[in-house]
Amino acid sequence: MTNTQLVPIFDGHNDILLKLIEECADNAVEAFFQPRKGQHIDLLSAQKGGFAGGLFAMFIPPEDGRSFRKTPSQEFARDYTMNMITLLRDIAAASDGKVEICRSVGDIRKAMAAGIMAPVLHIEGAEAILPDLSNLEAFYNDGLRSIGPVWSRSNAFAHGVPFKFPASPDTGPGLTNEGMKLVKACNEMGIAVDLSHLNEKGFWDVARISTKPLIASHSNVHTLCPTTRNLTDGQLKAIKDSNGIAGLNFAVSFLRKDGAKDVNVPLSVLVEHVDYMVDIMGIDHVGIGSDYDGAPPPSDLDSTAKLPALTNALREAGYDDDALNKICHGNWLRVLEDTWGA
Repeated sequence: MTNTQLVPIFDGHNDILLKLIEECADNAVEAFFQPRKGQHIDLLSAQKGGFAGGLFAMFIPPEDGRSFRKTPSQEFARDYTMNMITLLRDIAAASDGKVEICRSVGDIRKAMAAGIMAPVLHIEGAEAILPDLSNLEAFYNDGLRSIGPVWSRSNAFAHGVPFKFPASPDTGPGLTNEGMKLVKACNEMGIAVDLSHLNEKGFWDVARISTKPLIASHSNVHTLCPTTRNLTDGQLKAIKDSNGIAGLNFAVSFLRKDGAKDVNVPLSVLVEHVDYMVDIMGIDHVGIGSDYDGAPPPSDLDSTAKLPALTNALREAGYDDDALNKICHGNWLRVLEDTWGA
């Protein structure tokens, strides 16, 4: 008989804030609380499926409304980021205590124990950060605790990996001098550095200069799906050696061997990626990084309400309660505590 016991999931990456702003401009706060067609995360579905919180991305869409490859201006990125911070604050204020923005692992643990959703602010692509880093502390004070130097486009800090299939992630130069200063500043302040959209040279630059665990919040296995956005065996080993984490991405084009955007992906394919990461890195370095509301997931996982289907598939594949708790939340909390401090 299928085991339907909920396992709390702390998710390494989602894009619900941008989705709400873009699709529900007049009622973005209200849209977070009820299921809506095409939306993966809402409070009711999250409670049903055990979605406990995670890193809520703030990604900046095209400034011209068209070209995702064109880097937005700092002013546009700053204002858009502040709009998303305000949206999440408004959601928490309207939640009657059911959503609380977290700034520490202690906050996350307390929220999870009380059944309160625990979002953490994450910048995906550091265009909002001034190259001299003079506003980084202000964002930290606003609650920022995780940052990806780039999305899949270049900016002042690094060169993002373009979306190509099949292809190597070795697509160009790595961190700029400003990017190296950003990594060091994040290490000092206790801000996680996310490598998921960096190209291979950028990944190895961070691995060389960072003193914190390596984090690839939403990337899968390149050997199983050779897209530029997935991790090579060497990268997986480096994450393990740093005591870091890689988060399983639900995006179908990062799961399928053919790289197609076809949502007919059996859960066994996700289990295969988890198995491979566990074989390379060990059970202590694998997490979840769904990419919900940012990329199409398998039809069997197209809502947080359906998350028990994945944990049941992993259980049937031989993962016991201890292993599931590590993959679903424990490994993320350990890595974030190592990064932020107690």
